[in-house]
Amino acid sequence: MSTLKNLERLQQLHNLINTETTGSPSELANKMNISERLVYNLIEQLKDFEAAICYSRKSKTYYYCEDFQLEVNISVTVMTNNELTEIFAGSYFLQENTSLQTFYSEQKYISNNKTLICA
Repeated sequence: MSTLKNLERLQQLHNLINTETTGSPSELANKMNISERLVYNLIEQLKDFEAAICYSRKSKTYYYCEDFQLEVNISVTVMTNNELTEIFAGSYFLQENTSLQTFYSEQKYISNNKTLICA
């Protein structure tokens, strides 16, 4: 499963739990168009983030026993072939060479007869 799809599902599940409109596990699986097993896996992932999740048999819904907020932010930047893309702090990905290089001081990198100078 892709990471983006998983994050989308976690956000969707969080919204349903937050509004206490999940229904039973099988109803929740139908709402989200996923398997019941995946519902349980997603709930466990939220619990890994220290979400206190309870289930009400009377209301047939999951709810948060304690305050919990989940905010998912995804940022995508499209760059040309000759540009550098920052991956981690201080690390850059050269798209031409598909190699990861870390800059500790001013260094020169020559790639396809082009010089990149990073300070």
